[in-house]
Amino acid sequence: MKKTFALILALAMMFTLVACGGTTASTATSQAAPSTTAAPSAQTDQTLTVWCWDPAFNIYAMQEAAKVYQAENPNFVLNVVETPWQDIQTALTTAGASGDYSTLPDIFLCQDNAFQKNVISFPDLFTDISGAVDYSKFGASKVAYSVVEGKNYGVPFDNGAVISCVRTDILEEAGYTVKDFTDITWSKYIEQAKDVLAKTGKPMLSMQAGESDLIMMMMQSAGESLFDANGEPAIVGNETLKVVLETYAELVKSGVLTQVNDWDQYIGTLTDGAVAGTINGCWIMASIQTAEDQSGKWAVTNMPKLDGISTATNYSNNGGSSWAVSSNCKNLDLAKDFLSKTFAGSVKFYETILPSSGALATYLPAGESSVYAEPSKFFGGDAVFSKITEYAGKVPSNNTGVFYYEARDAVAVALTNVIAGADVDSELANAENTVKFAMGK
Repeated sequence: MKKTFALILALAMMFTLVACGGTTASTATSQAAPSTTAAPSAQTDQTLTVWCWDPAFNIYAMQEAAKVYQAENPNFVLNVVETPWQDIQTALTTAGASGDYSTLPDIFLCQDNAFQKNVISFPDLFTDISGAVDYSKFGASKVAYSVVEGKNYGVPFDNGAVISCVRTDILEEAGYTVKDFTDITWSKYIEQAKDVLAKTGKPMLSMQAGESDLIMMMMQSAGESLFDANGEPAIVGNETLKVVLETYAELVKSGVLTQVNDWDQYIGTLTDGAVAGTINGCWIMASIQTAEDQSGKWAVTNMPKLDGISTATNYSNNGGSSWAVSSNCKNLDLAKDFLSKTFAGSVKFYETILPSSGALATYLPAGESSVYAEPSKFFGGDAVFSKITEYAGKVPSNNTGVFYYEARDAVAVALTNVIAGADVDSELANAENTVKFAMGK
């Protein structure tokens, strides 16, 4: 009973704001451009209903996918219902707890870090679509988010590959170039960032105080998790996590990372030129580019890797979502075919949505297209889109599990205490006990 209550509580407290995913818009219906042919008859109904959020990003992408599919399937109709992620999560929890899936759409968008949690908690709510898509054409780490017990339950969509964005003009003032911050370790990054701070007065980074995004990016860059393969907490004795917390604390104490109170302040440090860079999911580029006067002064490279960790890489992920087919899908073959020929099979589709929405693919063939290879004036003439797609293919996989959000929140508390001078091992023990309590253990 205790475990059941803990699971329900965990679902109710689901973290609902992931960058490039949150919205507070009210639910509304938006339908893809209608076919020029007659509507399908009841006997040959080719209509799918989709739930997702963000009109300029996810909804736009779905509508464009419908147009691509309609070119060969003119009777196809897509009904897109704008539904905030938190409303989708509530609907999934309600349907899963009651066993009544009749209110669910054919397809819905699910945040990657919540995907395994929902499948494990409510396996009968999702449809196994393992044979419908060629998953080898996506980055392995992206695919892994929607895999449970070897079965694929999702079709990968947007790219959350981590990038290090740097102000080249500020680096130049300190005697550095973007090359100096490419393929390096965190110790080298801190050493150079201290020099940049001393010469320019600009910290290299800013982050929200009390948040765990950078912690989790560092962890995934080494393919590490807060849980073991069986879903049990792996916080105490986790040497990678210990290195991560110590590295983060050094960033703050050295002054090369400045902490702010909220998201708006964080974005402000980038657009106002208060810092010399940032490390985040590639979706952060959209916010950076709102500072039009900084065009040509930014560059994109990979993130630093952890020192002394054998599995460390310069690649990670933060954010992103995947499409799921519900067990309430009225036309499973149609849903599979639609997804396989658009989000999992059309370079043309990804070329179409990139310029207007900035929706970068995790579909690897798209990274080889001429559209992705076009230089970005804002980012110094670099072909940043193909570069980031390449990064996505190198991101190590990690395990999220059911209590991912509870664990990252507990580790965020530990980080705050470590920065204040607390003992790392003691804080890791406290964090693990917090997660075990949430799990009902």
